[in-house]
Amino acid sequence: MSFYDAANHWLIYAMVSVGILFVAGLSVVSMRKSWKRAIAKGYSRDKLMTVVKASISASIIPSIAIVIGYFSLATILGVPWPWWRLSVVGSVTYELMAVDSAIKASGLDMTRLSEATAQDFVLVMYVMSIGIIGGLFFSPFISKRIQTGAMNIKSGDKRWGALGSSLFILVILMVFDVPFFLNFTPTGLVRIMTFGTSILTTVILDTIAVKGKILWLRSFILALSLLLGMASAILWSALLHIQ
Repeated sequence: MSFYDAANHWLIYAMVSVGILFVAGLSVVSMRKSWKRAIAKGYSRDKLMTVVKASISASIIPSIAIVIGYFSLATILGVPWPWWRLSVVGSVTYELMAVDSAIKASGLDMTRLSEATAQDFVLVMYVMSIGIIGGLFFSPFISKRIQTGAMNIKSGDKRWGALGSSLFILVILMVFDVPFFLNFTPTGLVRIMTFGTSILTTVILDTIAVKGKILWLRSFILALSLLLGMASAILWSALLHIQ
């Protein structure tokens, strides 16, 4: 069985469907309990519906970027597995790095997935899952301490709070972005130029939003940067004659 036969196998669809239905069921149960609790506390139904509508509106816009990321992952990992990853836990950047690491461990690369086997796909699933489970497991135990510590630092000296937040973001950027700049093959250059296009798009759109006071545009910056970044990847690949 090939990589893509396994990726689109009915068993993967079944497993993912059960998982998503379970998570959706938990969401419905939690929402119902929250609704009843709010009514018992004296909140009116009209006020609660206002909150629900605002929550739906605030969720749809960020989801655009997730949907775009899903279509990019689906071309690599089939339909069901990216559906599970991006519906429940994970991000496009992490998933792609995990896939790349797993495939390289099999002696292949992302451009040779047609040569990969079902065992390689199982390895990809394992790496993508085990690599992120630590955060899920430890989060309930350490998140409160981290948040409390960060709040204490900010309340004592705001400069240290700002510095700590900046360093945290910088470390994340280094972990995810440095590997892009260490690959000088034609494929690596396409990644670098695509990354640069996305950054430039983000800066330009943010500047337009601030200077033109079009604040609603900020909600679409991530989605537009992803779209233009992916479109530019086609252009760079053509210019560098990458098939």
